[in-house]
Amino acid sequence: MHEYITSHAIFNGVPGFWKRAEARFLFFMVVEEMSQDKAKEKNADGVEKTLVRPKETQVVAQVWAIAEPLCSDEGMELVYVQFRRESQGRVLRVYIDKHGGVTVDDCARVSRQMGDIIDATMDDIGPYSLEVSSPGSNRPLGRKEDYKRFKGNKVHVKTRHPIDGRKNFRGILRGIENDLVALSCDNKDIYLSLEEISIARLVNFNGEN
Repeated sequence: MHEYITSHAIFNGVPGFWKRAEARFLFFMVVEEMSQDKAKEKNADGVEKTLVRPKETQVVAQVWAIAEPLCSDEGMELVYVQFRRESQGRVLRVYIDKHGGVTVDDCARVSRQMGDIIDATMDDIGPYSLEVSSPGSNRPLGRKEDYKRFKGNKVHVKTRHPIDGRKNFRGILRGIENDLVALSCDNKDIYLSLEEISIARLVNFNGEN
């Protein structure tokens, strides 16, 4: 069951604070810091490695299946789904968008519907907080086709494991082919496996032309 919460939000750059005695959802119009729910374990050589928690992966897939048709019916686009543990507990974040940008009312409407469906169909999800927001200027790339759609834009890509001693890559997105994402980074072209990418975000994105 999702928890009752009160929130502070920023919408179109204007801060506002509201309290609702029976508030059910948290809406942020600011994208949170890029990260992912992770587990640690050591391999046979004693080297610590990062693992994606199976439950989180399953929840994301289930929520995506719920949210995508719901957003489509509302005339919106489902951008990204994230489920991870934070200091206050498990947080389910859903990013949505539409032409001209989403409003607080859009987020509230989608959140109410999603919360009801999740509570009715996903009994094993456990306690969680639901946040529905716009993707913001650092829009996450949630679909394979996004790597073609946003070709030519600045991106920040984080990998699951170090590649040549690093996990963070910033550069220009050059597209995707055969599940290899191409970037122009540090004056050279690099190729990252789609499976190896933990999360990718556009940087200071101002909308599509």
